[in-house]
Amino acid sequence: MTETTAATAATAATDATATTAAAPSTAAGTPTTATTATTGTAGPRLSRLADEDLRLLLTIRHFELKLLELYARGDLNGTTHTCLGQEYVPVALRPLLGPADHVFSNHRGHGHYLARFRDPHGLLAEIMGRQGAICGGVGGSQHIRRDRYLSTGVQGESMPVAAGVALHLKRAEPGALACVHIGDGTWGEGAVYEALNLAALWRLPLLVVVENNGVAQSTPTASQMAGTVAGRAAAFGVPHRLVVSADVNEIRMALEADVARVREGVPLVVEFVTHRLGPHSKGDDVRPAEIVRAARESDWYGRYAHDHPEHFHRFDEAVRDEIRAVADEVAARPPSRWEGPCA
Repeated sequence: MTETTAATAATAATDATATTAAAPSTAAGTPTTATTATTGTAGPRLSRLADEDLRLLLTIRHFELKLLELYARGDLNGTTHTCLGQEYVPVALRPLLGPADHVFSNHRGHGHYLARFRDPHGLLAEIMGRQGAICGGVGGSQHIRRDRYLSTGVQGESMPVAAGVALHLKRAEPGALACVHIGDGTWGEGAVYEALNLAALWRLPLLVVVENNGVAQSTPTASQMAGTVAGRAAAFGVPHRLVVSADVNEIRMALEADVARVREGVPLVVEFVTHRLGPHSKGDDVRPAEIVRAARESDWYGRYAHDHPEHFHRFDEAVRDEIRAVADEVAARPPSRWEGPCA
């Protein structure tokens, strides 16, 4: 799939095939009671969002689409990894995390950053190497540090770092936690298991968010991972929650008590069964057509437009225009200059 095709496909998602509701599970992976969205003709109906949440979801969506457009036009160099289809994960977690918490992101982390800081200008300036860049333009798309936020493109690297930070928080700032975002492919890294071992032994306030989109770059998860994420967490006695819903309100309600327990020293693995709407990076999508089609059909963007058309259309075009204006303004800035540490 080319950059332009990826952007078009992501925008074209319309009526949805149902996804199932949130399904929390125990450390052994056994489903427990979960709230269920009202079922409509297109499957589980997404609940109506607060304006703030819808605007943030749309900001991330149109930011990522704009990046693919800029790369397709040759206005950006290098690479980027969008979170198209996965935007609801950081938006759902946003109010469950506070300013004292540390967030460790990964190569597909623009949504994590925007949910944390709501700063499309700074992020795009970083990617484009323009003045106002978060890290002076030297971090680019993947390597960003700001306050208690850090992203990296090195798979698994953040897990032991997050465990170490969680240990510090337990000793020096009780009640704060370290949240680390990883993917299904990251479970091939030994650092993940070393970190889980320490988290369980030392009862660390560590929240591991697994965005399982079913494919590790170009390899289906079923072809590279034996067993389950739940089973691997259970091996260390770490509780596991499975979320198969894209309903932001439902996810928050299901996870609120669990995240509170993390703050008390009960580490947790939360596995989101999600999908990657776009390519791995900006143009390398080798998935079968039916997999891409299924991702489009279950995408939250088209589903919400179908379930709440008035609310969706009140914000969608306005946010698209805002991101277009951000891109125009940032592109007109002079090149960034390295002047010291990141923000």
